[in-house]
Amino acid sequence: MLNEEAILTALKNVKYPGYSRDIVSFGLVKQVAADNQAASVTLQLTGGNPQIAQQIKADAEQAIRALPEVRHVQVEVKLPVGQPAVSGANAWSNQNKLPGIQRVVAVASGKGGVGKSTVSVNLACALKHLGADVGLLDCDIYGPSIPLMMGVNHRPTISPEEKLVPPANYGVKLMSMGFLLDGDQPVIWRGPMIMKTIQQFVTQVDWGQLDYLLVDLPPGTGDAQLSLCQTVPLDGGVIVTTPQEASLGVVRKGIAMFEKVNVPILGIIENMSYFTAPNGERVEIFGHGGGEAEARRRKIPFLGEIPIFTEIRIGGDCGVPVVTSHPAELCGRAFIHVAEALQQRLG
Repeated sequence: MLNEEAILTALKNVKYPGYSRDIVSFGLVKQVAADNQAASVTLQLTGGNPQIAQQIKADAEQAIRALPEVRHVQVEVKLPVGQPAVSGANAWSNQNKLPGIQRVVAVASGKGGVGKSTVSVNLACALKHLGADVGLLDCDIYGPSIPLMMGVNHRPTISPEEKLVPPANYGVKLMSMGFLLDGDQPVIWRGPMIMKTIQQFVTQVDWGQLDYLLVDLPPGTGDAQLSLCQTVPLDGGVIVTTPQEASLGVVRKGIAMFEKVNVPILGIIENMSYFTAPNGERVEIFGHGGGEAEARRRKIPFLGEIPIFTEIRIGGDCGVPVVTSHPAELCGRAFIHVAEALQQRLG
């Protein structure tokens, strides 16, 4: 017998385009009705991409028609109120811009261990060094490291408008799950909680006026990444990699993720490019040039390379980013050059 439960079960086979999760678990199914041999479904999307809406509608209709009791199917897909159809490169560009924030840039990697958070911290400080107003949002809910690297360990305050006031250091405004945890308390949450927290960090934080909001994403292509794309219109994504093929192979998945959600790739940064020994010898521990070669192959801008410096590691452990402690030395200038390339890319 046709009923709402059977229709919902069928809709669990409909994946959100580009992701392994289904439209039911994403909470897109708002109404389901069954009447004799007729099924009616209403879906509510959070983004305004008409191509994705059409694909979901077609897939949902096909899934429901596969039920033996169904003869008539009606699937209505609603886009966000007041958002027109989108054309062009960025399918999320019709989302409302965050008040006061000029540019939102995600810093991502396909895998862990490439120094993405180190790059995010120093890139934020480098943009500040160049005269910009900068915020840094730590979206790694399970393993937040921005508080340690930026030397901040106190909780945010609450504004009269009941928004979180982000703490700041070195002129950079900060928000991280690490500010809300006690000591080494772990976060043991499922996907929906992660998505809700990221949405709150973006919309319920008093960021004020910013030229750039950098978002340090966790490794991979899961809930955090999709939540961010659904919550705020990204001006682009920056990919951090190390030179060796093992890293580049996974980085390609990160590039593909941004492409699937129509977020422009602003460029690739190669971290840990080489090490200079005390005798002046250049040692390419992880190989060299893989990031630049991948950028050429994919026709993506190469923003620059970051060599291995002991000062970078010490700065991260002590909460003093190397850009703030050694801005005139090669270790600090490497990040400043990348920040200049990013600014030029963003116009």
